[in-house]
Amino acid sequence: MLWRMRQFFTVAIWRFFLASSETLSHRRDMIPVLSMENVRFARQGRQILGGFDLAVQQGGHSLLLGPSGSGKTTILNLAAGLLTPESGAIAIAGTPMPASAKARDALRRAHIGIIFQTLRLVSALTLVENLELAARLSGKPADGFADLLNTLGLGHRADARPRELSQGEAQRAAIARALVSKPKLLLADEPTSALDDANAHAVAQLLLQSAQTHGSTLVVATHDARLKRHIGHVIALKAA
Repeated sequence: MLWRMRQFFTVAIWRFFLASSETLSHRRDMIPVLSMENVRFARQGRQILGGFDLAVQQGGHSLLLGPSGSGKTTILNLAAGLLTPESGAIAIAGTPMPASAKARDALRRAHIGIIFQTLRLVSALTLVENLELAARLSGKPADGFADLLNTLGLGHRADARPRELSQGEAQRAAIARALVSKPKLLLADEPTSALDDANAHAVAQLLLQSAQTHGSTLVVATHDARLKRHIGHVIALKAA
């Protein structure tokens, strides 16, 4: 009888801890990769964002769609810690955006990849050397980039310098640079606005495939309505 009671309590305790573990795991999965709550931002006296809210779950790729002056690039810069809001709260995967610039830099390097409108590589370095530099800055191993470059169709351009890349290669190089740290959040600013339909489609597919392969959640800021067919979650913004 005593042995059966011990067995019963052992099983009950095991089930309790298992259920608790599953609950905690579920809660972690529910934490947004990007959270912005009641964010306000003004520039030179002009209110650009007034009480802006956004929650992007893991894998919930989102499109910030709006005309020039609607604040979409400002939202990306706030999410990346490159700008500081007047008020409100911003968090990356549950970690509040730090107040100090140094701490924001550390959070960005660890968890955020940014694809800027213009290619931001060191002109004196080759493509692979730029990736190695980016990896060191983010505290990640500075090797193993062959697979990444091959995936993006740049394996044969590893030793090329930025000025030697074509427009399409430069765009893919920007994506490679952003993916080096295996970021939780991948931000892209107007990645297709200067492209024709065929190339815009190709870049959109490449962004989504790259994000999926590397476990990143993609947020794109653009005025290019063609991207709505690729990214279903659209946040429509109006000019401030």
